[in-house]
Amino acid sequence: MLKPILVAVVISVASLSAQAADFIEGKHYTQIADKGSATPNVSEFFSFYCPHCYQMSQKYLPFIKANLKPGVAFESKHVDFMNSDLGTEVMKSLAVMEQLGLEKQLAHEMFAAIQGDADHSQAGHQHQSTINSRDDIKAIFAKAGVAAAKYDEVADSSAVNDTIKLWRKQQNDFRIDSVPTFIVNDKYMINLSEMHSVKDLVDVINYLATEKDAKKSGGSIGWLFLALCGLAALTRRRIA
Repeated sequence: MLKPILVAVVISVASLSAQAADFIEGKHYTQIADKGSATPNVSEFFSFYCPHCYQMSQKYLPFIKANLKPGVAFESKHVDFMNSDLGTEVMKSLAVMEQLGLEKQLAHEMFAAIQGDADHSQAGHQHQSTINSRDDIKAIFAKAGVAAAKYDEVADSSAVNDTIKLWRKQQNDFRIDSVPTFIVNDKYMINLSEMHSVKDLVDVINYLATEKDAKKSGGSIGWLFLALCGLAALTRRRIA
């Protein structure tokens, strides 16, 4: 008869294995790099111009962020598909939000200014973007009390310029050609067309972020071995 603690460990490992078996490389996700990040993270590459990204931001990201495993960091990164001065300014707007801690407050404002605040599921929806220059972006930030001079200072800082440089590099390195795209641990790209629910997306993110590579280096089997050793040691002490 298995000891209660051992039973719990075996059930836990079996559950993880069953979950892992549901995710198939080449179908649900693709490995895009040989080496991943040092810490677990997921990056959403998106654009304020993308209707699907708008819906993702409003309807699904709160659930995704709330259900990530402890220690899995979430990052938003703006792509550069426009390759223009205005595109750079829009990218910078997100980097400035992150620097000032205003992403939660102002991301929706940027989406709405560019795409409108109507129901995007309606066919034929059209909206004329009101973002045509940095001055238009500064007007958005003014709603949060950010002075124009302060915005310029942060937008032109080395921190923001380094950030958008990194985003462009990763966009190229990860071969991102559509949005939204989720990259886990700078190593795996999730195939959203194979996700049947937002829970599926969260599950595969958590698996790739915390379990897949851990399994290769011992992972769950290693924990089972340690648990067995611990139980054996307790048994020896009782016999002694």
